Amino acid sequence: MRFRFTLPLLVLALACGDDDGTTDDTTDAPDVDMAVETDAGPPGPPGTIGPDDRRARVTLPNGYDEAESYPVVMLLHGYGASGLIQGAYFTIPALARDMGFIGIIPDGTTDAGGNQFWNATDACCDFGPTGVDDVAYLSDLIDEALETYAADPDRVYLIGHSNGGFMSYRMACDASDKIAGLVSLAGATWGDPMDCGEPTRPVSVLQIHGTADGTIAYSGGTVASRTIPSARGSVERFAERSGCTVEWTEGDPIDFDSTIEGAETVTESITDGCTEGTAYELWTIEEGEHIPSLADGAIRTSLEWLLAQ
Repeated sequence: MRFRFTLPLLVLALACGDDDGTTDDTTDAPDVDMAVETDAGPPGPPGTIGPDDRRARVTLPNGYDEAESYPVVMLLHGYGASGLIQGAYFTIPALARDMGFIGIIPDGTTDAGGNQFWNATDACCDFGPTGVDDVAYLSDLIDEALETYAADPDRVYLIGHSNGGFMSYRMACDASDKIAGLVSLAGATWGDPMDCGEPTRPVSVLQIHGTADGTIAYSGGTVASRTIPSARGSVERFAERSGCTVEWTEGDPIDFDSTIEGAETVTESITDGCTEGTAYELWTIEEGEHIPSLADGAIRTSLEWLLAQ
């Protein structure tokens, strides 16, 4: 199996592994400013939190006021990428400043092939394996952000791509007390529902996935010889945990991928019987691939959904 992550418009590439363990090299990232403005935030390294060996970048909203309470959005990169690359692709720093949330962009650890990864599910992507505890790392980052900034503990969210989507689902299983919702682009949850354990509270889920994804199949299957559910199945798992009646309702289509003509993305939701304040949606990019060429406003639209939960 080959993962390849080519960022449109950024001339960047990352590899996401083959069955035989071979990988490609990641090109240098552009110089993108991820740091918080110099007139905001606590003292210390500008715009960062976390342990010395794994600092995470922080962006504060325009007009940040310690007397207010802001939502937190943490971005999780894909396998072989970095927070810098993923932040540039999703434009999270700019959106954090403009949309009024605290943006946190951490990095995974590096495997023997030189690729940064998250130890999410058995399918993706601790191929070493190293056994690194990324649930603990991300949980500690959330705790530090809540202690350091004017952050709302009831409005902490994750958005991830590919391996970052897998890790978002892992957090919804193992640290559900810390997050309210997630957006996964081309990720999936555990193949075995029992591996998710018993979340302490329901977590809202938006899964975005292309039907032509050749890396993480929309219909499910295997990754690294491990089973993964379909895009629809991943959402249904969490909807069921919220007490929903799993019946899908189609909404208005949207334009998510700029290279596909028209409003190519079908939106569907599960609403009946769900725990109050939770929501479950699937956005299907018809003929969409693993790395969509993001249409104007695509990530903003997904974040608007997320911040409403």
